[in-house]
Amino acid sequence: MDKQELGTFLRSRRERLRPEDVGLPSGSRRRTPGLRREEIAVLAHISTEYYVRLEQGRAPRPSSEVLAGISGALRLTDAESAHLHLLAGTAPIQNGLHSREVRPSILALLERLPGTAAIVTSALFEVLAWNDLAAALMEDFGKVAPEQRNLARKAFLAPPVPDAPPYGISDGAEFRQTVVMQLRTTLARYPTDPAVVGLVDELRESSTEFARLWERHDVEASPVLTKTFRHPVVGDITVDCDSMSLTDRDQHLVLYSAPQGSRDAEALALLNVLGTDSIASAAR
Repeated sequence: MDKQELGTFLRSRRERLRPEDVGLPSGSRRRTPGLRREEIAVLAHISTEYYVRLEQGRAPRPSSEVLAGISGALRLTDAESAHLHLLAGTAPIQNGLHSREVRPSILALLERLPGTAAIVTSALFEVLAWNDLAAALMEDFGKVAPEQRNLARKAFLAPPVPDAPPYGISDGAEFRQTVVMQLRTTLARYPTDPAVVGLVDELRESSTEFARLWERHDVEASPVLTKTFRHPVVGDITVDCDSMSLTDRDQHLVLYSAPQGSRDAEALALLNVLGTDSIASAAR
């Protein structure tokens, strides 16, 4: 049970609620944002004293029934409720290290997708595997150090110009929000993994934008269905974006494809022919 993080998360969810969200009059004497602690306690059918102690990080582990009541009172989404249970220690936590080993069958699959750019990412947004088209579309991952293949670092610490999205993607701001949300969930699952803790600390200390988003305590991201890459050789390419969870390794298989016969599919086909040399030539 992470008492301090649990308390901070509860407070952040309480402060975002308005009285009218839960059927209470707004009134004119509220000096702080959100609902009062006693209001949440009443809605959750628990004592105000116990809820206050939860937010202060001083309470013992709540039961699943208490957490269910608090989730309802705070109007948590399914993802937020699952995160609450993780923080309270009532959901399975993987105390080992996050996996960087990609299944051989997935590696073989990447090579069977010549018209689709495909990568495998870890729970820390590390690019673990890729096919040739992904290298031509994004970058030649094989020529950079492993730590430089981390998409979270690329989004927050290494843009060519301030706030520039990696690979010129059209949803740069949304991607940064997604990174923060997923890293918060990853930290809850792997609280003792030095790589996880180290990356979060690095980003919080080195990026004011990451630190700002981290303090929002959001844990649910909207799915990205399309993405536009600004490629230095073939220009803008809009692709369908599909992410599949590889649950046994806590990894994601990310696929970028385009409708057959479209201009974007033709651009991907051209990149497949040009390969990574096209990026290198454009950079010179």
